[in-house]
Amino acid sequence: MKKNIIKINIICIILMFISFNYAFALSPSSNVIYYGIDVSQWQNDIQWNQVREDGIEIVYIKASEGTGYVDPYFRRNYEGAKNNNLNVGFYHYLTARNEQDAVLEAEHFTNVIAGTLPECKLAMDFESFGNLNINQINDIAVIFLKKVQEITGREMVIYSDTYNAKNVFSYEIAKEYPLWVAEYGVEFPQDNEKWNSWIGFQYTDTGRINGIQAYVDKNKFTEQIFDKNSSVEISKNDNIQTGENSGNTFIYVIKKGDTLGEIARKYNTTVNEIVALNNIQNPNLIYIGQKIVINTINKNHTPIMGKKIIYRIQKGDTLSRIARRYNTTVNEIVALNNIQNPNLIYAGTTIIINIQNSINNLDNYRVNFIYRVKWGDTLSRIARKYGTTVNYLAKLNNLRNPNLIYVGQKILIRY
Repeated sequence: MKKNIIKINIICIILMFISFNYAFALSPSSNVIYYGIDVSQWQNDIQWNQVREDGIEIVYIKASEGTGYVDPYFRRNYEGAKNNNLNVGFYHYLTARNEQDAVLEAEHFTNVIAGTLPECKLAMDFESFGNLNINQINDIAVIFLKKVQEITGREMVIYSDTYNAKNVFSYEIAKEYPLWVAEYGVEFPQDNEKWNSWIGFQYTDTGRINGIQAYVDKNKFTEQIFDKNSSVEISKNDNIQTGENSGNTFIYVIKKGDTLGEIARKYNTTVNEIVALNNIQNPNLIYIGQKIVINTINKNHTPIMGKKIIYRIQKGDTLSRIARRYNTTVNEIVALNNIQNPNLIYAGTTIIINIQNSINNLDNYRVNFIYRVKWGDTLSRIARKYGTTVNYLAKLNNLRNPNLIYVGQKILIRY
């Protein structure tokens, strides 16, 4: 009898513990759950028929980042998922540091996904804030979200970890946009006091799925993830330049002696990206006069716009130094950007520059910034996010044990 009482007490304690945790957890927006993944170039080539057979129903695909970057596997992933009857959504990795950048990134994102038919809401992934304060973060987020909606007529969802959902994003944003929340190693995501529920829950970044060799993020989605306007194709914005004078592409005509390797090096891209962008069957077989599309993105993720670029001011920059670098003048930069005091510029702000040189004369320098480790981060996840490697980050930051990082730790990122 005494043993039975002890057993009953233990069961009661367990049930109370479960009930307590559930009471402080964020619940799904509906009882119908769809299993999904989100992918980018880091998953490389995917066997989509195997993914479908493994029970995946929804796939979110990275389309773009910043004001010019296009994920090199975007189109391939979209077509592969669609051909295997998977429900598709797209996300953009937002890097804006001011309202102007937010608009440019929204236009870039919508330009990349033009001509597609995603079934799911479009997603904003805004998680690296630099030196922005909370008000600036929310202002930039709202501008991006509303601009994308204005151009596409589509619904939006915010992707965020539990910390930022609770401490960064505003009640106003939570009231208007649903949440796709990330929290690893838990059965239920934490309640954040702003959103009443989630429509997406990313519960691991080390998932394994048939047809994908690398780790992949695994998610649960509710039926509210689907867009009411999914039957309407996303149209191209006529106000955004495309084609030969595009903000991020141009047409290159193959000349005698050219190889894809040499072209890729010249324009700071990769053979794989050129091959994917142009559906080239044999990378070693190109011919004189052949036209190919080139993504003209330098290592600073600066978009090329005809004869203009948008340049983000770096620490230590002066207008005269920038003018010399891009073969222009201080007076022209001042006039183009309506700068009141040429001796007073701020790191992180953006300016427009007229390019007089050919693109291959642009400086291709690396971007540096400090990343603060968040709960659930791993060095491999951080490396994948910024297009680098664990070994490089470990060496750059003098980390003796790459598997041992802690919340709040500052890590130098260079890409």
